[in-house]
Amino acid sequence: MGAIAKKIPALELSANFWSNLRFGWQLLEFWESNLERTFLAIKPDGVQRGLVGEILRRFEAKGFTLVGLKLINVSQELAEKHYDVHREKPFFKGLVDFITSGPVAAMVWEGDGVVASARKIIGATNPLTAEPGTIRGDYGVSIGRNLIHGSDAVETARSEISLWFKEEELVSWQPTIKPWLYE
Repeated sequence: MGAIAKKIPALELSANFWSNLRFGWQLLEFWESNLERTFLAIKPDGVQRGLVGEILRRFEAKGFTLVGLKLINVSQELAEKHYDVHREKPFFKGLVDFITSGPVAAMVWEGDGVVASARKIIGATNPLTAEPGTIRGDYGVSIGRNLIHGSDAVETARSEISLWFKEEELVSWQPTIKPWLYE
């Protein structure tokens, strides 16, 4: 900095400025190193009941960043790939039939600890046992109509995101609210 500053007087900035700039870069590196992404899908019952906005609001209010969103009619092929871990279970056909029965709001959220936090916001799979204050606890009626899917682990999220979204459909951006959320 010293040699350049001598040649260009406009670069003669205080040591405090450079210290703050260094801290800002460290904070940015910390933030980016702890980011996770998760996949969420508001199922046909949630879309039909007009709950998309309410569900989006909860994740935005928590401070997570929406980086991908689309409303789609899920193909049989995509549904079968998504639920492949359940292929041999008796409820597989019902899962596939339901998720292909109407539009689905597919989304990717980003944030520190977003996978585990999203699971808490969503609530237990069975709405009858989901805690009040969770999406399923507040709006769910039955296990077969439980409104939303959320990735259960970071690795699962990566797989589901790549299954449902092309890389160019995801937008990386920096919300101005970050300093109000993270130290």
